[in-house]
Amino acid sequence: MTDIQIKYEALKNYLRELGSVAVAYSSGVDSTFLLSVAHDVLSDRAIAITATSKFFPAREIDEARAFCVEHGIDQIVFDVNQLELDGVKDNPPDRCYLCKKFLFERIKAIAADNNLAHVIDGSNMDDDGDYRPGMRALAELNIISPLRRVGLWKREIRSLSKELGLPTWDKPSFACLASRFVYGETITVEKLLMVERAEQFLIERGFRQLRVRIHDRLARIEIEPTEFDRLLKLRAELTTTFKALGFQYVALDLQGYRTGSMNETL
Repeated sequence: MTDIQIKYEALKNYLRELGSVAVAYSSGVDSTFLLSVAHDVLSDRAIAITATSKFFPAREIDEARAFCVEHGIDQIVFDVNQLELDGVKDNPPDRCYLCKKFLFERIKAIAADNNLAHVIDGSNMDDDGDYRPGMRALAELNIISPLRRVGLWKREIRSLSKELGLPTWDKPSFACLASRFVYGETITVEKLLMVERAEQFLIERGFRQLRVRIHDRLARIEIEPTEFDRLLKLRAELTTTFKALGFQYVALDLQGYRTGSMNETL
């Protein structure tokens, strides 16, 4: 057996040992893979729990619902408003910790109400890097991360997802919309919608791995450098659209797409 196959078998065995799980499901690459394997191993003793929020684009929620329906997976969807939490709208450096703790407290309560022994999430080995205060919340709440436990990296999760025929195997990486805000800038529903609609504009024009970072009324676009020329051909339409959304200025980040670029100021 290859190393990746050994990890995959270890994952299935570990999930089997857990007995019953609630999977924090967002429709991303990692949580979709984890949910699929958990459902294969545990059947109806694995359910998906999905939060709806202004922090998550509607398309992600729609994809999560559609996947569960297609694969016959029980799903519980609940609504949250993180902006009601003390401090979150001010976007402090530990915002992710505050949000994650709030979300997973709710998920744990839902899991308990449904007699599920454990809450699991899709964190993997790649999440050990960068600045990720949300990982502290998972540890405090005893959330289990099976993909990390068996040593799976993102590239391996994509490879296994492709073998399993999952539609997310090559899906671009995603993070909540609050991660588009510079630390210290007030997060509002209006600005979250500006970012969501700006990114949707780019997605609908074929751009895949991207971020629209917001700096007050300036939009800083991160895409792959190989896509720069194509974006510039859309300059007039893009500028008009972004200004109609509420941005005053539109800029292209010449460093290109990268995860956690807002953490570079810390």
